[in-house]
Amino acid sequence: MRLLLDTHVLVWWLLDDPGLSKRVAAEIRDPRNEVFVSSASAWEIATKYRLGRMPKAEPLVQRFGALVEEQRWVPLPVSIAHALHAGSMEGEHADPFDRMLAAQARLERLRLVTGDRALTRLVASATALW
Repeated sequence: MRLLLDTHVLVWWLLDDPGLSKRVAAEIRDPRNEVFVSSASAWEIATKYRLGRMPKAEPLVQRFGALVEEQRWVPLPVSIAHALHAGSMEGEHADPFDRMLAAQARLERLRLVTGDRALTRLVASATALW
């Protein structure tokens, strides 16, 4: 499978947070799966850290690129097509970071790994691995 990690799933994995289910951890760990991390997640983590809404994220902000590389995940840049799709998508989900992840999952045909039900509804092809 080709998985795109939602930002919270990514943070929970990297910080070894108990909020991450064993099922999701197994999917991320499975070497048969290709795991993608959006540059939008780096932006979201840095923003939330700066605003004091994600205080434990300092090591992630400082070493984001290295951490992605160490995990052997695939970095997914934001393209113009992703941006246009995110801005054009119908749906009630207003969070710009989530809209970008949804657009990337749709356009790149990735399975979005998330626990956010509203985000799952936004991406018809997404599957919550909870």
